[in-house]
Amino acid sequence: MRKPRIAIIFTGGTIAMKFDVGFGGIVPALSATEILDSVPGIRELADITAVEFGRFPGPHVTPDIMLQLSRTCAELAASPDIDGIIVTHGTDTLEETAFFLDCTTNTEKPIIVIGAMRNSSELDWDGPRNLRDAILVASHEGFRGMGVLVCLSGNINAASEVSKTDTAELSTFASFDFGPIARITNQKITIYRRPHHREFFDVQRLPSFVPLLKCYTGMDGDLVRVCLERGAAGIVIEAFGVGNVTPPIYYALTEAIAKDIPVVLVSRCPVGRIEHVYAYEGAGKHLYDAGVIFADYLNGQKARIKLMVAIGAGYSNEQIRGSFEWAE
Repeated sequence: MRKPRIAIIFTGGTIAMKFDVGFGGIVPALSATEILDSVPGIRELADITAVEFGRFPGPHVTPDIMLQLSRTCAELAASPDIDGIIVTHGTDTLEETAFFLDCTTNTEKPIIVIGAMRNSSELDWDGPRNLRDAILVASHEGFRGMGVLVCLSGNINAASEVSKTDTAELSTFASFDFGPIARITNQKITIYRRPHHREFFDVQRLPSFVPLLKCYTGMDGDLVRVCLERGAAGIVIEAFGVGNVTPPIYYALTEAIAKDIPVVLVSRCPVGRIEHVYAYEGAGKHLYDAGVIFADYLNGQKARIKLMVAIGAGYSNEQIRGSFEWAE
């Protein structure tokens, strides 16, 4: 029986870092070979194709880099010699890249995004375990057609649902609204469910400026108007609670809608969906009636990614609304 054939794309992040005395801090350092060699018996689990994509810290990753990575994944997935794909990534922006890949790669083959919360100089470096677990997941037939998954600390989450929830804990990635897709215990996988919704966007070119704004008490409309002056292709707003904003923000957003710029609303709360139930000035019903698009359970950073790829795929505003409000 042949071993699974897994491509591993190394993009950087803490999993590829160590403490450097000269710099006085943690810096990118490890090659793909060094990371692979840290996992005992890894080549017994799979035939591995290593791809050195880069050594980017999470905050250095841009949407253009994500698009390049997506195309690399698509090329590998199209090969009959590859059964699954793993992407190593910095955890700070991992959920955004994972969701970008989920939206822009069209394959049944598993794509697993991993990282590490500890660097290779620390005794509890979690990179090797996460990489071993990801190979098991990428090799498992049960994960075909599930889209992009995130695998850290034995928890397997859907890219569309997961968020980084803690600045330091190993088990930082969690899906507040839904829970994990599966878990790995003693190298044995238990699958609980499948992701409930996926959509593929054939992105040709990404918009240059799609800002994400967070509501705060007393917020006026100036930031929205600055975004319009700078040529925003779309705007994402993190609203209060179930989907409400200050009156000045409401009126500024109507200016954006009048210019045919898509405005997407999410909640700044970590759990729950937004709804158009309140009808006071600036509340959800007024926003919805004015043409604001409601993003259901997505958080701000994911809604921004989805808006970018929808615009990049040439969607009209009505198509964008249908993509975000599929559960209505």
